[in-house]
Amino acid sequence: MSQQTDVCIGTNTSKKKNRKFDKEASQNTCLEQATIADRQGASEDKNSEKKLTQSKFDTSSCLCLKKGKERPLLQKHHWIYSGAIRSQPKDKADPILPVYSSEGKRLGLAARNPGRSIAAHMLAFGEETLEEALRERITQAVRFRKDSFDLTKTNAYRLLHAEGDGIPGLIADMYNGMLVVQISHAGLETIKDQIFSLLIEIVQPRGIYEKSTSFLRKKEGMEEERGHRWGEVDPRPLILENGLSYRVDLETGQKTGWFLDQRDMRELVRTSSENRRVLNMFAYSGGFSVAALAGGATSVDSVEISKRCAPLIEENLTLNALDAERHRFFCQDAFEFLQKNPLDYDLVILDPPAFVKKREDIASAFRAYKETNRITMEKMPSGSKLLTCSCSYHVDETLFQNIIFRAALEAGRKVRILSRHRQAIDHPISLFHPESAYLKSLLLYLE
Repeated sequence: MSQQTDVCIGTNTSKKKNRKFDKEASQNTCLEQATIADRQGASEDKNSEKKLTQSKFDTSSCLCLKKGKERPLLQKHHWIYSGAIRSQPKDKADPILPVYSSEGKRLGLAARNPGRSIAAHMLAFGEETLEEALRERITQAVRFRKDSFDLTKTNAYRLLHAEGDGIPGLIADMYNGMLVVQISHAGLETIKDQIFSLLIEIVQPRGIYEKSTSFLRKKEGMEEERGHRWGEVDPRPLILENGLSYRVDLETGQKTGWFLDQRDMRELVRTSSENRRVLNMFAYSGGFSVAALAGGATSVDSVEISKRCAPLIEENLTLNALDAERHRFFCQDAFEFLQKNPLDYDLVILDPPAFVKKREDIASAFRAYKETNRITMEKMPSGSKLLTCSCSYHVDETLFQNIIFRAALEAGRKVRILSRHRQAIDHPISLFHPESAYLKSLLLYLE
């Protein structure tokens, strides 16, 4: 009995010792593994750097991404954020650099934008050269527009829509053979001559006028650039849009001279204006006003704060043989006009300038859009229609509809959406770069 007890005690003691040993061994093994993992993690950047150094490129003359940050570029997105960059040359002399992943894979070529949150813009992907990429993008853009427009009816259109056509920072608008070019990024500024040469060769315009005056350019600290660059000089070309004629002021007009992005909405107004009283707010050069009168409106009032727009609207009415007696021009602040007048119209167009140009201004833009639409809805008669628009990039479709909802609620009106904005086809949005979308509109019916 006692021997068995001794054996049992000895066995239990032995088991405890073994368990203690196994636990210590396991702890030591985990500690060793953790130590190895820490060492591997600590040396990851060194190993990655070693791989880059051993690759067939010089890390001192390229833009290298952090591990895992190459995915957007592999999906053909054009922006590289500063937080994705592991290393880049300190020298800013070369604005166009090859881009590589942390594993040494070439991703393409990017135009640098030092000091900004979007630190670079992809101009070419994979093994494309800059010349190949620019030539291919411009050629494809020309082919698409050629297939999209009947020049006997519409000879004014956007030829290149930045990321939408694969060249970030480059806008090119065609006005009856006159090409207006707008460059918004510093990297493109350095290859401007190359871009112009390709445009002359591939597009074959009558002339080229540069109007690089965009907000993005100012945001990047770049000076405005404007002036005749090549070929024929025609600062006031006569254009056709859906069979209607318009005079465009390239030098002093807004944007590149005309709001090409609203072409389809002007046609919508034209087909909705027969026997209607129409109010065109923020009228500019009268695109919506001419379209409404051409569609059979009984009267059109145009409200615009700039006096210099009045002669241009009158000229556009004359060009289309429209009855000037059915049109009135009010040189007045839009908000003041809305507040002081009864708004007894059948169709009202609200197409204001962008109320927000940076994300921090969204709250103030919300109020501005809401109040403009609220006042308008309060005063419009039952059975009337309102075409309301926003070209603010930071106000997306969901937010814009919420703003209009709030305005209708405060105005105490029952409102239905009849249609949404029809995107002009010459302003394409890349499926790989949805940030190209900025313009939205709602056609509303007020009960």
